[in-house]
Amino acid sequence: MEWTAIAADVDVSTRPLAVTAGGVPLVVLRPSPGAEPVVFADRCPHRLVPLSAATVEGGRMRCAYHGWEFDAAGNCVSLPSQEGAPPPRASLPAGPKVRITDGMVEISGLPASDPEDLFTNEDPSLRNAWHPVGIIGIDDMSEVELMGRTYRPAEEKTQDRWGLRWLAPETPLAELFDDPDHDDANYVGAWLPTARSNASAGIVADNFLDVAHFPFVHAKTFGAAEEKLVERYEVTDEPWGCRSVQDQWFDNPADPGVAAGIRPVRQRRRATYVYRAPFQLMLRLEELDAGSVKTILFFAQPESLSSTRIYTKMLFHGIGGVADPPPDVIRSEVAFEEAVLEEDLELQRALRLPGLPLRMRDELHVRADLLGVHLRRVLAQFKTSSRPCPPPPSAGPALD
Repeated sequence: MEWTAIAADVDVSTRPLAVTAGGVPLVVLRPSPGAEPVVFADRCPHRLVPLSAATVEGGRMRCAYHGWEFDAAGNCVSLPSQEGAPPPRASLPAGPKVRITDGMVEISGLPASDPEDLFTNEDPSLRNAWHPVGIIGIDDMSEVELMGRTYRPAEEKTQDRWGLRWLAPETPLAELFDDPDHDDANYVGAWLPTARSNASAGIVADNFLDVAHFPFVHAKTFGAAEEKLVERYEVTDEPWGCRSVQDQWFDNPADPGVAAGIRPVRQRRRATYVYRAPFQLMLRLEELDAGSVKTILFFAQPESLSSTRIYTKMLFHGIGGVADPPPDVIRSEVAFEEAVLEEDLELQRALRLPGLPLRMRDELHVRADLLGVHLRRVLAQFKTSSRPCPPPPSAGPALD
């Protein structure tokens, strides 16, 4: 039996430590102070987020993305987004044998490596798509980076929408979606500063559609008041995309009606998610009790294997109880949304995979992931299609 040293014993604590052996990323930790080290593949089975970004409390390792918890043996003991016992596949695959010799933590045997069939920012199918390449009047678009290549928009097929310039290297399979709020004079618009992520555009889009990560990734902004349990919701297929309308409860302390005693702080909200391939997204938030509406337009530019540029535009109506929100309210809303986006970007900096897994068996999908399942199915169809037609109807894979 061969043994491989992976870390000094003194460096292993209850803080998960990322190491690599034989090219395989691993995480090593002590479940509690003074306990023997344990080693697992450095990925949560759910969305393959590195467990080296997890926290350890009470002998349990809690994933940073969705709060799944694992005991010292790797058993999943908590899956917050749904009721009931976690499915068997939620547990971590068995780790290698571990021993301590001459002050070093050694292992024998390695778990399987990360999946390789990924949808990356340089997938050839992305040539048949519209991509945002800059904000009109703000960005220099003489040359832009797209899918690992340099393009000159003046020499390519382009169109303008929402204040962005869009470029399609080849005939696009999907057109840009319609936004019912954009042309409404009652809405006030504002751009967030453009941002970049080291994650692929597919992962960035999946993060935007994810409805179960709020209490964990966004605990410092709004997530602390969000329900961990995700109620069942429906997703409707659309040509090269999907839509989901979800009614939720949320705390709305900024509503003037709360201060006036007209409405309670706990209020109803309708969230409408819209996705169009490959990376067009929209979230429309209607505060059903207060009457305000906030729309988030979210678009990703796949620049290279390790860079995605993110454009976010906010549209407001009735925020703060005023139909036409003043500049200070808009600035406050934009600053808040920047902080929310930064929380997502911070998590994405911990990711290693250069793309989004499209094979359903490479991740464990649960009921809260229905939007993400549709995203993967649409991108898989996009990847293999050569003519503009909508994905065929499908019930999709079974969700645990």
